[in-house]
Amino acid sequence: MSYSASIDFDKLRAAMVTGQLISRNISDSKVLETFRRVPRHEFVPEDLRPSAYNDYPLPIGENQTISQPYMVALMTESLKLKGAGRVLEVGTGSGYQAAILGEMSGEVYSVERFKELADRASRVLSSLGYKNIHIKVGDGTLGWSEFAPYDGIVVTAGAPAIPESLVKQLKDGGRLVIPVDNGVFGQTLKSVERTGRTTRTSDICACKFVPLVGKEGWPE
Repeated sequence: MSYSASIDFDKLRAAMVTGQLISRNISDSKVLETFRRVPRHEFVPEDLRPSAYNDYPLPIGENQTISQPYMVALMTESLKLKGAGRVLEVGTGSGYQAAILGEMSGEVYSVERFKELADRASRVLSSLGYKNIHIKVGDGTLGWSEFAPYDGIVVTAGAPAIPESLVKQLKDGGRLVIPVDNGVFGQTLKSVERTGRTTRTSDICACKFVPLVGKEGWPE
C-alpha cells in the first residue's frame, strides 16, 4: 500500500475548489463541477500525490509541470465552452488539463512534444475511462490541422507570440487561450476570439509557464 493511500483526496479536492477556485471568482458551474470530479492526484508522480491539490504547480518530468489548479480553471473558464464541441490542447503534459476538457467537450485533441509524457498521460487517461481524448507526439505550435476547426484551443506553455497556425485552426466564434511573452516582466495570459476573418485579443492576467518550443514558438 502506498503511503498516500490513507489520504482523503475527495476532501482535498473539495477544499481546492472552495479555497482556490471559488474564492478567486471562478464561477462557471460546469467548470467547478468538473474540478470536483477529476482526480488531480492521479496525474502527478506517486511521491507528490499528497501535494496534488495544493496551490502551486508540480514537476512531472522533462522539466515540465502540472499547472496550478487555479490557472487550469481560469484557462478552462476563459474558453467559454458551450457543450459537445472540439477542443485542441497544445502541451499534454500530465494529461490533467485534457481530462478537464474531456469532461466539458465532445472531443479533445492534444499535442505533446515529449513522447514519455504523452505515453504516461495516455495511460492515466485510459485508466480513468476517457475515450474522447486523442494524443499525439509532435510540434504543438502547428496545431493538429486534420481535425480543425476547433471551438477552443488552449496552450499550456508560454509563446514568444501568438502562433498563426493556431489562429487559423479556430472555428468562427472559437477562442484561443495562450500565455504570451510580454517583453517586460514575464508572460500575459491572452484570449483570442475569432469572428469571421477577424480576431479580437484581450489580456486575462499575468502568468508564468514553461516555454512553448516549436516552429512557431521558441527554438530548442
